[in-house]
Amino acid sequence: MVQYNFKKITVVPTGKDFIDIILSRTQRQTPTVVHKGYAISRLRQFYMRKVKYTQTNFHDKLSTIIDEFPRLDDIHPFYGDLLHVLYNKDHYKLALGQINTARNLIGKIAKDYVRLLKYGDSLYRCKALKVAALGRMCTVIKRVGPSLAYLEQIRQHMARLPSIDPNTRTILICGYPNVGKSSFINKITRADVDVQPYAFTTKSLFVGHTDYKYLRYQVIDTPGILDRPFEDRNIIEMCSITALAHLRAAVLFFLDISGSCGYSIQQQAALFHSIKSLFMNKPLIIVCNKTDLQPLEGLSEADMKLVMDMKSEAMKTVMGQGGEATTDDGVLLTMSALMEDGVIAVKNAACERLLNQRVEVKMKSKKINDCLNRFHVAIPKPRDQKERPPCIPQAILEAKAEAAEKEKRKLERDLENENGGAGVYSASLKKHYILENDEWKEDIMPEFWEGHNISDFIDPDILFNLEKLERAEGIRQEQAVDDDFEIDGNEMTPEEQEALAEIRKKKKLLIQEHRIKKSTAESRPIVPRKFDKERKFTSHRMGRELSALGLDPSSAINRARSVSRGRKRERSIARGDEATDMDVDQPNKKQRMRSLSRARSVSRPPGEVVPGEGFKDSKQKIAAISIARKSTKQRNKNARKGEADRVIPTLKPKHLFSGKRGKGKTDRR
Repeated sequence: MVQYNFKKITVVPTGKDFIDIILSRTQRQTPTVVHKGYAISRLRQFYMRKVKYTQTNFHDKLSTIIDEFPRLDDIHPFYGDLLHVLYNKDHYKLALGQINTARNLIGKIAKDYVRLLKYGDSLYRCKALKVAALGRMCTVIKRVGPSLAYLEQIRQHMARLPSIDPNTRTILICGYPNVGKSSFINKITRADVDVQPYAFTTKSLFVGHTDYKYLRYQVIDTPGILDRPFEDRNIIEMCSITALAHLRAAVLFFLDISGSCGYSIQQQAALFHSIKSLFMNKPLIIVCNKTDLQPLEGLSEADMKLVMDMKSEAMKTVMGQGGEATTDDGVLLTMSALMEDGVIAVKNAACERLLNQRVEVKMKSKKINDCLNRFHVAIPKPRDQKERPPCIPQAILEAKAEAAEKEKRKLERDLENENGGAGVYSASLKKHYILENDEWKEDIMPEFWEGHNISDFIDPDILFNLEKLERAEGIRQEQAVDDDFEIDGNEMTPEEQEALAEIRKKKKLLIQEHRIKKSTAESRPIVPRKFDKERKFTSHRMGRELSALGLDPSSAINRARSVSRGRKRERSIARGDEATDMDVDQPNKKQRMRSLSRARSVSRPPGEVVPGEGFKDSKQKIAAISIARKSTKQRNKNARKGEADRVIPTLKPKHLFSGKRGKGKTDRR
């Protein structure tokens, strides 16, 4: 869209960085080792290559800078004058000229020294000539260091310039500072321009985009302009003047009729008349802003006369463009950016005026004749005198009526504005719930109750299930089923009751002890069984404790022993003695296969050949293992994992990390 994209200009290095970049590249990209025994022709070629390579790098870098920066004579006059306002174009051209001179000087130096190197008679002479050539090139770059720094500043500023297309449909907003220009562009576009209640908040051009009749329009917010002589205006004001002078746009001159901007209507009218020459051949609309503070009808006679004079001047510009001066031209419009009254009307009027003006210009051009010759409008001949007005089907009319009703329906945003705005009005998320009774929608339902999520326990058939459970409970109570598995204390003797109480007490203690162990399991060390001297849970101790309670422990001890020996019995069967007879006693096939696999897990000698390994016999396998061990011996000795590992033989070479550095030796060159 934009003719020049200034954001793509390459960064300009400083003089010192420039030298470091080029010399480092020369060192990396050219050979670095030369010996006395080389033939003199080879020595000359070695150093000539270094000089030529350095000159080529300097030339390419400087050419990139010269080519990427725009030429002020070739770009659009708007950008040319804008750069002249921000940075003097004479200084800009001078800096680029110095870079071009440096490029030519470096080429000349390289040419001279290559000619001298052709007649070098020794290694010392060739090396001295190479050092002299590179040194003179670097000196040239040091001298243009200020120009490089100046161009880098220009590049940074140009990269921050907005992307303005001088040839597209454009709406330009101008006027005194603090009259509401930035508020207007924020309302009609997605631009986010800073708005503050003081003058000169906007210090540069800002761009936004809006749509009208399926076309994209470019809206430019300019800094405020003061009514003073041209030569006294600063850079901020000159940005606005440059945009007004060079852009073919619809101009919106904003007028603060309330006087809250700090400038009277008389001062604003004087500014209008002083810059009205910039409005020639452009659609012009005078926008009276801040009507919420001061309506246009409430102005005094003197102020109203000034506004009418400005309107008449704007009408003259309309007539100068070939339009007809009527009262409905929309030259004077009122607006309140705060209350958003008339904002869209101003935008539509500006877009419409600009569109009509661009169409008129195209119609007056010579190209329109070539286009009109290609069109042919066919008008059918009437077959009778009967009138046939356009007929719209009833379904289309009903659809339009429904669409109109939908448009009239209030949105959540409208309800929010009616009820106090954001932060005051809270939208109800429950009003679209589908319930049997609308009064239930706003019922407060707790999400959590006693630590449980209530939604986990919601069952739509809860009443039916509850009824079912109540019926089952009634049947159970009628049958009076006795619970045989519960011990009734009334049927026991006093000794049995005491024993039962003792058992229950012991059971509680064991449960508590288990819970304590479980809670401290992470911090408690694991003690091997052979060091557990207490032997808390053994069958002998269980027998003693049950005997102390007056109970017979024999059945419990036998049961514990049978449980502990059952697994060994299964393993002995799985080893193969009675496997064929006792396979039916295994619980399932998976457990039988697991026990059989455990029985066969015997270590295999390293030379044994397993089918599928690819060895002919055990002798061949042993030889292969021996060769593999020998191949990894040296790598293991060097403590490397593989051939591709990065190895640093010496972390700190002595010649780099020993001795004192003399004064001025910090730079590696």
